Amino acid sequence: MARKALVTGASSGIGAATARRLAKDGFEVVVAARRTDRLAALAGETGARAIRLDVTDPASVSELAAALTSCDLLVNNAGGALGAEQTAHADPAEWEHMFQVNVLGTLRVTQAVLPLLRAGDGGTIVNITSTAAFVNYEGGGGYSAAKHAERALTETLRLELCGEPVRVIEIAPGMVHTEEFALNRFHGDADRAAAVYSGVDRPLTAEDVAECVALAVSLPQHVNIDQLVVRPLAQAAQHKVHRGQLFRS
Repeated sequence: MARKALVTGASSGIGAATARRLAKDGFEVVVAARRTDRLAALAGETGARAIRLDVTDPASVSELAAALTSCDLLVNNAGGALGAEQTAHADPAEWEHMFQVNVLGTLRVTQAVLPLLRAGDGGTIVNITSTAAFVNYEGGGGYSAAKHAERALTETLRLELCGEPVRVIEIAPGMVHTEEFALNRFHGDADRAAAVYSGVDRPLTAEDVAECVALAVSLPQHVNIDQLVVRPLAQAAQHKVHRGQLFRS
C-alpha cells in the first residue's frame, strides 16, 4: 500500500517541488494551500489530491483533517516572510501574520494530523524552517522570531513524542531562490526581490530542498535526522555570501 503524504503551502515553491518529488517516490500526496487554481494544476500534473487550506483558520484546518483517512508523512511547509524593516520601524501586523502562518499554522496542522500519524506503523513530521531559526540578522526580526519559535515547537514535539513511532525532522534552508518568497516579503517590489540573489552563484532551488525532504524521509523509520541545515555553496553563513562566480579549477 502506498504511503500517504500531506504537504502544506503546496501551491508554489518548496511545497510544490516537494509534492512532485514525493509523488515520484510513490507517495499518495495530498497538496494543501489557499490557491485552488494552482493546486488543481499541480494535482493534474502529479496525480495528487488537492484540498484548500488556510493554516491561519482553525475551521479550515479541521476540514482538512476530516477529509483525511490516513497519513504517514506531514510536511509543514506553509510559511513566509513579510517586510525587512528594522525592529524600531516594523509593522506589528506583519509580525503577527508571520507568527500565524509559520508558528500557529504549523501547530494547528500538526495537532490535527497527529492522531493519523500515530495510528500507522510509523509516521514522520517534517517542518521546513530556515537558517533564520537560529541566526538573527538586521531587518529580519519578525521572520527570525517566528522561525525561532517554529524551531522551538519542533524540538519540543520531538521530546514529547519520544517513545512513539513518529519522527520529527527539521529542514532549515538558507538562501533559496523561488519565484515568490522575496517578492512577497517586499510586497511585490521585483527590484528589491531580485537584489537579494544578485550575483550569487547558484542559490538553492525549491527542487534542492525537496531532495533533502525526500532523503530524510527515505531513511529507515528508526533513523531520525533531527535537523538538516542546507545552504548553497556560495553562502557560508547567514551574513557570508559570495557574489560572483565560484572558483573552478
